[in-house]
Amino acid sequence: MEVLFWACAFVLFVIAEIATVQLVSIWLAAGAFVTLLFTYFFESSLLEQLVIFIIASGFFLAVTFPFIKKLRNKGYVSTNSELDVGQKATVIEQIDENKGTGRVTLKGVDWSAVPAVKGEILPVGSIVTVNKVGGATLEVTLVHED
Repeated sequence: MEVLFWACAFVLFVIAEIATVQLVSIWLAAGAFVTLLFTYFFESSLLEQLVIFIIASGFFLAVTFPFIKKLRNKGYVSTNSELDVGQKATVIEQIDENKGTGRVTLKGVDWSAVPAVKGEILPVGSIVTVNKVGGATLEVTLVHED
């Protein structure tokens, strides 16, 4: 009966892994498979089976996790937008959060902009400093007005 339980557990963990595709339950599936084999060939108590399951799952996690971590980090592509922080830009459309307006030009590129200080209105022609880049919007601080 225990063999059937571990076979069902293995199948459920594999189905969960296929459904999520996030490498969440693959280690549990491997642990259930090892426990299934152990239970099939050796007589053991439920406590021993649980210990084998936990140790096997932990082992597979410990062995494979560093490789998985490396693979996940390879997907990051830097856009170098962090290089724009601290740069000076010129306001080409009045920046006013209440009206939902605000555009600046930075290195010849037109960006949406919001003020770093809530409620601040920055007039056209002002020079601003980029504090943060959020998608296609720059958070800016007034340097001086023209």
